[in-house]
Amino acid sequence: MAVEQSQLGGPNELDEEEQEAVEYLLYRLADDELVIGERYTEWQVRAPTLESDLALANIAQDEYGHARLWYDLLEDFGYSEADLVFERDPADFRHASLVELPFESGDWADPIVRSYLYDMAEHLRLQALEDTSYPRIADRIGKVLGEEDYHREHAQNWMERLADDEESHAKLQDAVDRLLPAALTLFEGDDEMEERVADLGIRTESLDAMREQWLDTVIPFLRTLDLETPEGLREDYESFLPENLGRDGDHTDAWFDLYDDMTHTYRELGRTEAHKIMPDPDDAA
Repeated sequence: MAVEQSQLGGPNELDEEEQEAVEYLLYRLADDELVIGERYTEWQVRAPTLESDLALANIAQDEYGHARLWYDLLEDFGYSEADLVFERDPADFRHASLVELPFESGDWADPIVRSYLYDMAEHLRLQALEDTSYPRIADRIGKVLGEEDYHREHAQNWMERLADDEESHAKLQDAVDRLLPAALTLFEGDDEMEERVADLGIRTESLDAMREQWLDTVIPFLRTLDLETPEGLREDYESFLPENLGRDGDHTDAWFDLYDDMTHTYRELGRTEAHKIMPDPDDAA
């Protein structure tokens, strides 16, 4: 029989260990969304059709909005947006390395495969937060889940479309070969903190369980498109992980270049505080 999980209090009611666990989770949620949104903006006016250009621009805006939702909850603990984004040491970001990797130049299959792999994982992660013990997270899950449904549909439709063309299918396969191992980093974390997150009921599924669910969905779908996936991925996934996980602060050089680009205007103008990347959701009427 399942044990009913007690609810945590508001941000001012958490003890030190509870706050640390909430922050641990929020940084990973927010950083993933911010960085993948930043990468998506690189495809503006470069997508193969006007429709796809606008769709990816809208997805990027959604991801920024989701990052804003999670960074806003970190501000409950006294941080400012400048602290969280523009003046933060780039080595302190905890996004998975999948989202920071540069796109292959001119290869539309790259953002499509990346979006599919990421959004399938994001769906599972959000579902595992629907019954979270931290009310401030629970209040925001519905909005994010609804928008992520569109992201998954967009990516899946394009995967199927590209798979029908021989040349595009080859590019899909190249993108899968390159990005599937990197996508495994979405399910990496600190064992001690993950145990605390589980014990406190902040998330109701473990990273291992979500990875298995993700593989149960992603691998069969890729194979329906005649895309090959590595043998033994499920049984020995650790051997497929890339050198840089991201979650532990070990990032690729590409991230530091992207961070410099992302914060360039802020630094060049000598700002000491940041304009909001999106409106504060708590200010919305």
